Amino acid sequence: MSKYIKRLISQGEHQQLDFKFEISDAKKIARTFSAFANTKGGKLLVGVKDNGVIAGIRTDEEDYMIESAAHLYCRPAIKYTTKKWHIEGRWILEVSIPESERKPHYARNEEGKWLAYLRVDDQNFLANRILLRVWKKRTGKKPVFLRYREAEKKLLEYLRCNEKITLSEFLKTVKINKFRAENILVNLISIGVLRIEFTEKEVFYNLKEPVKV
Repeated sequence: MSKYIKRLISQGEHQQLDFKFEISDAKKIARTFSAFANTKGGKLLVGVKDNGVIAGIRTDEEDYMIESAAHLYCRPAIKYTTKKWHIEGRWILEVSIPESERKPHYARNEEGKWLAYLRVDDQNFLANRILLRVWKKRTGKKPVFLRYREAEKKLLEYLRCNEKITLSEFLKTVKINKFRAENILVNLISIGVLRIEFTEKEVFYNLKEPVKV
């Protein structure tokens, strides 16, 4: 069984795996829970340092902190399972969070605000308004209606010649108001024409597959 954990640790932190030396703040863990549930799910290994060194859990408070993070500081509450592993004379806590069908899940921050996160590589990013609306559309029962008008045509023409576009670039290129531009992006992402890309500095939109315009 120790081979299983060592194999996980050898992967390093990535989109579906995060290490925590210890849990001292349930609110911070809630962000990771939100990000995992809103993306592809993931595992949290408690008692493992960022560099992969096995430190072991230090107290019995981890179970309480995890329960608080999932049920008190996440909305809707997030489902998870835990398992403890004994390795090299130390205990490691494995927390598994599946991808949710009830997106978005929000985490409560230090100021009491409820914010939704997503997981990109080994980082948690704050979801923007467009992605929040996409999640809600995908979990809703209403069909997505898209009108192929001049603005949509110019956007797809731009992306056929350029790798990606930001919301501000879209506004300048098409010269429409922000509300309408966001609606177009939400609808195109929801039906799988566009995808959204989060980076540390900017949010981009690009074609999911080549589109003839």
